[in-house]
Amino acid sequence: MDEKSILKELADAVVACDPPRAKKAAETALSEGMDPVRAINEGLVVGMGVIGDNYAERKMYLPQVLVAAHSMYEGLDVLIPAIPKDESLTSKNAVCGVVQGDVHDIGKNIVKTMLTAAGFLVHDAGKDVPPEEFKKMMLEDGSQVVCLSTLMTPTMDNMAATVKLIANSGYRDKVIVTIGGPPTTDAFAEEIGADHRDENAQQCVSYVNSKV
Repeated sequence: MDEKSILKELADAVVACDPPRAKKAAETALSEGMDPVRAINEGLVVGMGVIGDNYAERKMYLPQVLVAAHSMYEGLDVLIPAIPKDESLTSKNAVCGVVQGDVHDIGKNIVKTMLTAAGFLVHDAGKDVPPEEFKKMMLEDGSQVVCLSTLMTPTMDNMAATVKLIANSGYRDKVIVTIGGPPTTDAFAEEIGADHRDENAQQCVSYVNSKV
């Protein structure tokens, strides 16, 4: 199987929302001696980019996006361990998480997937994340982007507390902070000192790509 066909199969497996197919394509890429970084960037990421565009244009629904994301990660699980330790997958780092007090993480997971597809190495802080943990991960990973999410109005205070802690970290001028979730607004983002309020995952990716 030639490299062009392998890359197409990797992308097509993601677009088809077919995790086993993506895993098999990734295994084929390695068995044929393909550079794993190339397989990721020119195969899986290309497919996820198509998914992102379709979702933004409302041609796909959330459940399909999540299965496509699972397909991409099945391929990544095969390819990432094959990357030499001295070879960096990307120089763009981001931290994503749901703020303390909230455990609703679907939106965060979509942002994580879209940022990964855009070439970011995303460190997933998870859900119900204390402000101190966001700061710790940001500093340890040298992240250029921190994405905060919440679905509930009561936990917006913890979003504000996280942004304040980042502002006092001495690292604020090196990082873009975005917030998202139904209760957030542009005015709230400005009030707490965030750089941007994301209407959706695609808007988040577009914004941070324009800044990083």
